[in-house]
Amino acid sequence: MYLPKPFKQFESEYPEIAKLYEELGLKCQSAGPLDPKTRHLVNLGIAVGAVSPGAVKSHARKALEKGASREELYHALLLALTTVGFPAMIAAIGWGEVVIKAEGK
Repeated sequence: MYLPKPFKQFESEYPEIAKLYEELGLKCQSAGPLDPKTRHLVNLGIAVGAVSPGAVKSHARKALEKGASREELYHALLLALTTVGFPAMIAAIGWGEVVIKAEGK
């Protein structure tokens, strides 16, 4: 699994906090009825709204791993247009394309 360098550094400096953070994420992911692909598409939209390139890439990657198609990823990114605006959506599409190209989709 891909982990960005800043997270790896955080994990090595604060292993207990990183472990608790990971556990919290797992609990949140399993707290409701959404399937894994849908959860990561929802997280992708949240990441776009937060204007977080790392989170957009992470959830795009995870959504693809859980079976999302390239078209579903683009649709999730396009939905951001009327909520966060054109510049944020275009930036997020660029971040998503990095993952799509790296995954060969």
